[in-house]
Amino acid sequence: MTRKEVRISDLIIPAFWDSFNDTDHTHKILTSGRAGTKTSEAAIEAVYKVVNMDDCAVVVLRKRHNKLRKTVYKEIKRAIKRLGIPESAFKITVSPMEITYKPNGNTIYFSGSDSIDDTKGIIDESKPIKLVLLDEVSEFFTDGEGEDELQNIEATFIRGNEEDFQMLYLFNPPKNPNAPVMVWLRKMQKRPDVLHVHVDYRDVPAKWLGAKLVAAAELLKEIDERQWRWLWLGLCIGVDEMIYYMFGEKAIHRTDETAFQIIGVGVDYGQQNATTFQAAGLNLAAHKIEGLAEYYHSGRDTGKQKSPSEYAKDFVTFVDELHEKYSCNIFYVFIDPSAKGLAEEIKRATRMANYQVLLRDAENDVALGISRVQKLLTFGMLSVDPAQENAIDEFGTYEYDKKSIEKGREVPVKIHDHAMDAIRYLVMGFWSKIKRFLPVQDEEEENET
Repeated sequence: MTRKEVRISDLIIPAFWDSFNDTDHTHKILTSGRAGTKTSEAAIEAVYKVVNMDDCAVVVLRKRHNKLRKTVYKEIKRAIKRLGIPESAFKITVSPMEITYKPNGNTIYFSGSDSIDDTKGIIDESKPIKLVLLDEVSEFFTDGEGEDELQNIEATFIRGNEEDFQMLYLFNPPKNPNAPVMVWLRKMQKRPDVLHVHVDYRDVPAKWLGAKLVAAAELLKEIDERQWRWLWLGLCIGVDEMIYYMFGEKAIHRTDETAFQIIGVGVDYGQQNATTFQAAGLNLAAHKIEGLAEYYHSGRDTGKQKSPSEYAKDFVTFVDELHEKYSCNIFYVFIDPSAKGLAEEIKRATRMANYQVLLRDAENDVALGISRVQKLLTFGMLSVDPAQENAIDEFGTYEYDKKSIEKGREVPVKIHDHAMDAIRYLVMGFWSKIKRFLPVQDEEEENET
């Protein structure tokens, strides 16, 4: 079995050399902005250990097990090739998710945090655990129990493995310096057994990243330097109370198109609160989602409550007008998941329409939805029609609760946000169709380099 000779220094950036070789610290924390190559470093380190140590096991964890295969598992398989080792030297399985180096039996185990005990039970006890790699540590704070969970993970795997045992943590800092993961990081930095290394894409040779990625970073620097400092430099820039501070006059204009193949409608439903339909055309040629029209009715403000069947009739009128004006025969409707009654009424009311109405439950991940709307606004890929008056008003007033920011959580104020919810539903629904036109794909959509 032949191995191609490679030098580790040719595979990882100089900023990570000391971390790779470090054996003095129990805890190693790598943070970066986009394209910092920390995942690549961690993967190479994991593979290097199982190949070169006599008895060694590595455990790789993410908070959610279903994200492992497309992220760090894929990156570790890539590291095997980069190290010049034939893939045939490994037994690679998906169920269970394990990678074993055949010559010595050392194994890399993959698990979600919720199934730690199950993972612990299948580890070969003759192979001491040398490394626990935690990918996307922020998720343990947003979706888990944070510091308590990390300490429990350490206690689970260090028992009987004290010699050469290390924990390696990876994450991109959030915008908010008060976020729980940053509070944890500052606490960890005070400990003598912790090594912290922070890098950004400028520490990486440009030829590794490619001209397109570097150009995308520099483009954002020109458009919105503040966002660039967070996304690409990995700095906590703080959180504006104003959520869509990048929204302005450039985002308000009437489309030049006279026809759309697909129109989306985001629907936010309220009984006493407002119900709104926000419509936009999918302009793939221009790489944009272009706002077209809105419907807005507030029972509280008008003093007249409407039933779901009445709203469904209004919806038909609304879509009929869009159909006639833009010759569109396919309408995707992304509706508030809690509005099952209205969804049924719309389904019934449009059954005989001479166009297709495809109803979809809206994805209601607020933080992710806001992030995606912000990206499209930043790059001029989302607009609203001047007639969308309520949406325009809300873009200018939609903000985070100040107290939530101070506590490290960004929670939007739930006042006059119905158009914002509907537009967020629309963007989430069209994301798979529009995301490929962003200068660089969203990090949650792809494995980090």
